[in-house]
Amino acid sequence: MTIDSKDSNSAVQSPQRRKVLQAGASVAGAVALGFPAIVRSQSGPIKIGHLTPMTGFLGALGNWAVLGIKMAQEEINASGGVMGRQLDIFSEDSVNPATAATKAQRMFERDGAEVLIGEISSASAKTIMQVAERNKRLFMSTGPRSDALRGEFCNRYTFHVDIPVTVMVNAEGQGLLREGLIKGQRIYALTSDYLFGHDLAKAAKKFVNAHGGKVIADDLVSTDTTDFSPYLLKVRQAKPDLIATNLGGNQVTNFVKQYAEFGLPYPVAGFNLNTADAWAAGRGNLGGIWPTVWHQDIDTPGTKAFVAAFRKKYGKTPENHAWIEYVSLKAMVQAMNATKSTNTDKLIAYFETEAKIDLLKPRKGYFRNWDHQMMQEAYTFTVKKEGTYKEEWDFLKFSAAIPDPDQPLELLAPTKAENPCTFK
Repeated sequence: MTIDSKDSNSAVQSPQRRKVLQAGASVAGAVALGFPAIVRSQSGPIKIGHLTPMTGFLGALGNWAVLGIKMAQEEINASGGVMGRQLDIFSEDSVNPATAATKAQRMFERDGAEVLIGEISSASAKTIMQVAERNKRLFMSTGPRSDALRGEFCNRYTFHVDIPVTVMVNAEGQGLLREGLIKGQRIYALTSDYLFGHDLAKAAKKFVNAHGGKVIADDLVSTDTTDFSPYLLKVRQAKPDLIATNLGGNQVTNFVKQYAEFGLPYPVAGFNLNTADAWAAGRGNLGGIWPTVWHQDIDTPGTKAFVAAFRKKYGKTPENHAWIEYVSLKAMVQAMNATKSTNTDKLIAYFETEAKIDLLKPRKGYFRNWDHQMMQEAYTFTVKKEGTYKEEWDFLKFSAAIPDPDQPLELLAPTKAENPCTFK
């Protein structure tokens, strides 16, 4: 009996052979459509999406962040990568909350990002967190400081590296108490009008009220404000004992410069100031006491090596957003190497063991397992006396680490009873 070609390709084939051919066609179709094949996903680069503001009032800080993560990526890839795979990190301007969310989704969906890292704006971080939770993928939030992100808006897919608002206020507040600038003092506040500023003002008022001070005014300042003269005229009329700023980004720089031009006699302190903004304010303009999460003068081998490598590569001293992006990527890689995976659930489980992470500080940090907040040391700084420094970035005088070496790292952080965070 003769069997034609049509029969030989269909009727005579066994059901098992048809299944094999169908499976092969499905794989070929998936590759043709651009979906990653299993072999390629195991041997190709590990893709990480990096979002940070590169324009707007936080843009200067975001550009430091890009330098920090780029240097960490190059070091990691030069040493063999992660599990033999290179890191492919793509950085983009998060712009604003809506754009940040759109880009985060695209990074997961189209660009194949395994995880997301970055951000400085608390408002944008909130929308990225929602995208991460929806996609069930990890987001390491590096720079946002709003308490609400670790509190009512927390989710199990987000880990927070920077110190939160409450820690900044408590660290700064201790310095102000030592200087006699809280108890019995009339305090005039200026607050940045977005999520971070509102959180900062809330925590600052709580601290001031608890320690016998009084906030006599709190003016909301739009994030695009550059002229502070209307506010300074109101300050002059109020005659406070202290001006406290709850401002963000280059708002602080602009305020400090204009305050110096006005020549008002009232001391200024702030519950938020990045070293880049302090440098931009310039020596002779900046005064008072301010909090920070890291600084270039920390006397550890890790910080010394990082600062030296950064200066060699970029020709300038790193500020805290360059540092935080650098150590955050190293922390992510630590988890991937430990778990031998980029799987979100495995990475989360690793961080929730509260594994120690080198932050280039005297004490290692760790993520608290119930709110995913990094526990670490903080610092305050003032300004050195004229004539005691040479370089433009060297006029800041930093305190010893807070808490003290014999105190727990959680000393300044919100307790579980104070924090409404609950993971679903």
